[in-house]
Order: sequence, then structure tokens, then C-alpha cells
Amino acid sequence: MLLVVTYSQAARQTLRNVCNGHEETVVQRFGRAALLEATELGAFLALRLRAKHAGDVQVERTAPFNEFEDVPESVRDAAAAYEDREHPSTPYAKFAVGTDHPDLDSMHDADL
Repeated sequence: MLLVVTYSQAARQTLRNVCNGHEETVVQRFGRAALLEATELGAFLALRLRAKHAGDVQVERTAPFNEFEDVPESVRDAAAAYEDREHPSTPYAKFAVGTDHPDLDSMHDADL
């Protein structure tokens, strides 16, 4: 997919027009950003926006997030356990103490 992010009012308006005119290519709209299909038409629309608005448009290629390939099992288990905690107000740092779940500092520094 192609992520198109706009940084000016004029670029946002053009993005809205592009999305309205090519709904079949739009995967998701986020106001000042949109995900376009990774097709030649998606690339054309993104490049057209950048040609018109230069630095006010950023285009990035994205890949779908696959939690089972990209995230260690310990992190997936910790997320599920934390959301299933007994007291919803317990912060994760306190929740993880004395468990096998990774601490915030180790996760902060670990790349996927």
C-alpha cells in the first residue's frame, strides 16, 4: 500500500478530491492522510499529488503488519494478558513486575 500524508490545506483538499474521484483505489482515508492500493494508478495519484504540492505531500510504501511474523510471542502474550488484567487501572510497568512478560524498557529498545 501507499501512504499519502498531506501537510497543507491545499494538499488536503486535493487529496479529498483524488479520493472521491478514485474510491476503488483508496484503501482507507484518515483526513489528512490516505492509504492507496499499491497499483500503478495508486502510484500515479500519489505522484500527481506530490507534483502539485511538492513538500506538502509525503508518500511512503507500507507493508501489512503481520503480528505472527513480526512480533515475538512474548510480546503478543503480554499484550493479551495486559488487556485481560484484573484491575484496568494498573499500568503495564506494575503489571509486568514478577511475571515473564517483557518490561517496557526492553520492548522500547528492541526493534521488530
